[in-house]
Amino acid sequence: MTSLEQYNKIFMDVLGADETVLNENFTFKDVPQWDSVAHLSLISELEEAFDVMLEPDDILHYGSYENGKKILEKYGILV
Repeated sequence: MTSLEQYNKIFMDVLGADETVLNENFTFKDVPQWDSVAHLSLISELEEAFDVMLEPDDILHYGSYENGKKILEKYGILV
């Protein structure tokens, strides 16, 4: 499984999103099920899958599908 496939699978599993909607417009503001509990689940799954520990500031600003890719890139993960 590629990093992108793994990344997408986490979004689909945690948020129940269809892969076709995962793009630059997919943000927490537009996804009702992306609440604080889902946000922490998303972060936890990403940390486990990619073997990283995100900094608190990164967790706070992880509010969109695209921004998440940029944050992971800081940790050497290319999605």
